[in-house]
Amino acid sequence: MSMTINATARDDQGKGASRRLRREEQVPGIVYGAGKEPSAISLNIHEITHLLENDDAYTSVLDLSIDKKVEPVIVKDLQRHPAKNTVTHVDLLRINMKQAIITSIPLNFNGSDDNEAIRLGAILNQFINAVEVSCLPADMPNGIDVDITNLAIGDHISLTGLTMPEGVTLTALTHGDIEAHDQSVVAVQEPKLMAEEVEEEIVETEGAEGENAEGGDNDAESGDSDSDS
Repeated sequence: MSMTINATARDDQGKGASRRLRREEQVPGIVYGAGKEPSAISLNIHEITHLLENDDAYTSVLDLSIDKKVEPVIVKDLQRHPAKNTVTHVDLLRINMKQAIITSIPLNFNGSDDNEAIRLGAILNQFINAVEVSCLPADMPNGIDVDITNLAIGDHISLTGLTMPEGVTLTALTHGDIEAHDQSVVAVQEPKLMAEEVEEEIVETEGAEGENAEGGDNDAESGDSDSDS
């Protein structure tokens, strides 16, 4: 199903312009890529919010319509208000339908309700929730299914154990040494073992925080941008 984003080209940029747009229920954005100059755009807050309520919008090729000219894009980045969670800035990437793109795709873990070990108290440990893939835009999946129905305690699924859609490649496994990059995706573990791992992570985090405190203050400040609220 095709999804369309209606946008308007804009010339005014900067914080002041962005604030004015938001007061007018518009969201500032930018579209770039495909060898063309970046273009500043504005989008209707209600329309873009409604579009992004569909999870597939984040992993689909969208039709960007600017002054009746349509081009294919994907959502590259979003910024939201820290308190209201409303969209405050949108980055869109132009794409060539004949060239492969690299993007992040979410993992859908299926079968936990039917997994006997989990029903008996075992813990499902999800190490990652998304993977980076390379594919043609037309082959881009909305998600990658991971079936955990038959995993027993101690079993795991790694990247090489994922069933990938046709035409979709995991970028982590294209670096030559597959074994070195074949990380675990999900595992079924005993509750005691899981608790020990969490405790170890807490101890390591506390140690790192102590070292940072001894190292002094960090005076670096981030710069202003057009996307600031």
